[in-house]
Amino acid sequence: MQCWPADYSGAWTLAGSVERSGVALHSGATTRVRLAPSSQPGYWVGRLQQPGVPLQRLSPDQVAETRLCTALRLDSGPLATVEHLLAALAGSGVSQAEIWVDGDEIPLLDGSAQPWVEAIAEAGLEALGQRPAAAALEMPITVQQGSSFATALPSASLQLGVAVDYPQRAIGRQFVAFELTPEQFVSEIAPARTFGFREQVEQLRAAGLIQGGALDNALVCDGDHWLNPPLRFADEPARHKLLDLIGDLALAGLPVAQVFAYRGSHGLHTALAAALAQAHASAADRVS
Repeated sequence: MQCWPADYSGAWTLAGSVERSGVALHSGATTRVRLAPSSQPGYWVGRLQQPGVPLQRLSPDQVAETRLCTALRLDSGPLATVEHLLAALAGSGVSQAEIWVDGDEIPLLDGSAQPWVEAIAEAGLEALGQRPAAAALEMPITVQQGSSFATALPSASLQLGVAVDYPQRAIGRQFVAFELTPEQFVSEIAPARTFGFREQVEQLRAAGLIQGGALDNALVCDGDHWLNPPLRFADEPARHKLLDLIGDLALAGLPVAQVFAYRGSHGLHTALAAALAQAHASAADRVS
């Protein structure tokens, strides 16, 4: 059994390579991902079909689309639905890794981060010493879209919380929060699956989305009940929103901050990630 890092202070990479393949949520295509160790901080993407092309480090400024997933525009082409894989890496304590992809979308697997955590455990972890110290957050940062908002506050540790509020009675209002550790992420957040609403399915498919969505890789809410119970947690939707938040923040690196999102979305999360990256860059410039 994999022994996860105690916290997020250390630098960790994979001890070996591991592959997974599966159906992509939106395109419906079968795609493949190979995770491999990296000697450089951050997450680096390469193309399995272009092994000679230099890898590119992921960052918030690559975000190109945030409707129902986080999609990036890289030098090597588009890459969609990165959030669950990035959440698994960052949440389990892996601070640096190579991500080799065959296709333009990360496979959905079971709709959660758990299969990616299992892949990471299969590869094993290698300790690389301390992480480079992130610049401390000096001032609160808040981004808002309509009635939704996400905020980051100065803190001595990583604290994450989300609240959701849906008219569907099966979900309603839910709140979940953690002073996060890798072990907590693996047991309490990674298994939470993506979810959608029955009344939106045909419209989204007609728009070319969720072509690979199915009852075995997404929870489907129909008003006051679920089409495919049981839930893994009573508050699984809120926990999945927290999973998405972690994956989107991973584009900038998990902050040492208290982060809260109300009615979050990929657009809101990635906007906060970009703002945090800018704040850290400005603080580093002042120090230098």
